[in-house]
Amino acid sequence: MSVKDPAPHMPDLGGASPRPEALGLPSIAEQVNQVPTSPGCYLWKDGKGEVIYVGKAKNLRSRMLQYVNLTDDRAKIPLMMQVVRSFDYVVVGSEHEALVLERNLIEQYHPYFNVDFKDDKSYPYIAITESDAFPAIKYTRERHRKGTRYFGPYTDARAARETIDTLRKAVPICISTCAEWKRCRRYLQSHPDDVAVANMVLAKRGRPCFDYHVGRGPGACCGAIDTVEYASHVRQVENFLAGRRSQIVEELEGQMRDAARNLEFERAGRIKHRLEVINGLDDRQQVTFPSSVSLDLIGFFREETISCACVFVVREGRTIRTSEFVLNKGMDVDEVELEAGFLKRYYDETSDIPAEVDLAVDLPDAELLGEWLTQKRGRVCRIHRPQRGEKSRLLDMAAKNAHHALNRYMVRTGYADDRTNQALLQLESALALDAPPMRIECFDISTLHGAFTVASMVVFTNGRPDKAQYRRFKIRADLDEANDFVSMQEVLGRRYSPERMADARFAAAAPDLLVVDGGKPQLTAAMTQLEELGLDIPVCGLAKSDEEVFVPWDDTPVVLPSGSASLYLIKQVRDESHRFAITFHRELRTKAQSVSILDEVEGVGPKRRRAIMRHFGSMKRLRAASVEDIAAVKGVPESVARDIWQTLRAWEDEAARTQGADRESDASQGPAVHDVQPEG
Repeated sequence: MSVKDPAPHMPDLGGASPRPEALGLPSIAEQVNQVPTSPGCYLWKDGKGEVIYVGKAKNLRSRMLQYVNLTDDRAKIPLMMQVVRSFDYVVVGSEHEALVLERNLIEQYHPYFNVDFKDDKSYPYIAITESDAFPAIKYTRERHRKGTRYFGPYTDARAARETIDTLRKAVPICISTCAEWKRCRRYLQSHPDDVAVANMVLAKRGRPCFDYHVGRGPGACCGAIDTVEYASHVRQVENFLAGRRSQIVEELEGQMRDAARNLEFERAGRIKHRLEVINGLDDRQQVTFPSSVSLDLIGFFREETISCACVFVVREGRTIRTSEFVLNKGMDVDEVELEAGFLKRYYDETSDIPAEVDLAVDLPDAELLGEWLTQKRGRVCRIHRPQRGEKSRLLDMAAKNAHHALNRYMVRTGYADDRTNQALLQLESALALDAPPMRIECFDISTLHGAFTVASMVVFTNGRPDKAQYRRFKIRADLDEANDFVSMQEVLGRRYSPERMADARFAAAAPDLLVVDGGKPQLTAAMTQLEELGLDIPVCGLAKSDEEVFVPWDDTPVVLPSGSASLYLIKQVRDESHRFAITFHRELRTKAQSVSILDEVEGVGPKRRRAIMRHFGSMKRLRAASVEDIAAVKGVPESVARDIWQTLRAWEDEAARTQGADRESDASQGPAVHDVQPEG
């Protein structure tokens, strides 16, 4: 999906240009009273004549008066109408025509106040050049061309290319980048009378391409296939891309049986291989609905000024594709307007229309949008809001994926710059700090029942992770069980000791804010240690349960606004420290367990252990060895080899269970940080 103007015109929000009445002209309200009551589209403009909003209406005058009189309760309307200095409108014959025109006008002008894609790029499609005598498949980001059928959009370019590669293994078809296909195409376009006998002409004139030799090309370039048989390949490819894979399977199975009956066993073998490719792909897809179900589930996640939509594409009961789109509006527009705006934008540029579109909200014009999609699809399409069951569960999953996709986008693009400045100022106010916390340090403890206890220290400078300042500590206290309070006091005592405070590796400075992972008890432990060191460092604790911030000067926790920049930043700091701590803990635990595992086996002393490790070279190879492989080591009896093998299996099972528990404990966390200097 292309965006012509990735940076829409920013209206003059100051309203510097004079209103019409100030120039002796009729006011906007007086002009709107002369607008007809017919269906159509309206275009609000600012003082520079730039279109800042496009809408549709069944009754133009009535709808536009809602803006002028501020009876439209959307939050953006008062701000927008302060900027409006003129308008245009277009009358059409029906509300359905107004819907189509609205989408075209938004595509043309990209108004500032309309919902649109944030990304300044075109999304990839998979296309079939249907107008050619031998249609080819291609990966493209181009606008829609006449005579070409497009499937998508895909937000993952690699997934689109892998789909083409897998598809050509299942159904041989020409690819548009093939030089021989291009040559044949040019010839047939210049000799249209030869199309009916194209295979005979190309058999004489053509040369086989490389793909034909490896089984991914059908041989159109050398006359190995005629246009009728090739058309059946194209139909199978289109069914595959549209999610109708059962039709391909049935057709290929019929061809395989016919080939076997005719004793064409080589051809039957090739068809069987294609079936295995398709069935192997289906095996990786979770069956969630009956095979007849065709639907799209669209989940959303919103931040203050941007949001993300995640589309689960379900065909024949299987989720065949997911795509995420970042939008230029968030909590600054109504949820209904956001979802309706995306739905119009997305389905305006895709030909893959399902029988049902599921959303988490009820759209007021759902019936009209359903009629529009039905017309595009050629069959019935309805817009539905599931209340319970599998559709509702998948809709929640789509929303979670949208959340993660939006986080990735903000990190990738540096979108958080402005929000970071806001967050620092908000934290200064909410936590009663003397200045914005330009250096934030956060500590977390990770342990397994008191064993392998470690602590992490992460540093955020100017609201950004400062990885060069990250440190990790091994807790030296002799602990019989997990004790976060003792561990926290030790690590704070080591970090803020006079020696460390003077160490350039620790920036030789106290932080503007110290964050501990936990609630009031962890905060108290930190305060006690700082008092013993005679340090006055602002400190707070962040509890995971309700995301409450505990402060020393109030028994009531500070609740930062949900979705605020300050809450997002402090949670990011806390989560980063957790990731860093648990990564170090796992490294130590795995290393210690790997080294000591042979010592637990009766009959394995230092001499045999050295012989075993010398033979295999690493624990990885030893864990992959069989009993016979271990018994082949000189000096290792078969009974001892069997005990070693069983001990390794038990250790692997225990490690898998422990890692599973670890993954549950830090679910929904981002990537861990490894490239830092360990300490202690």
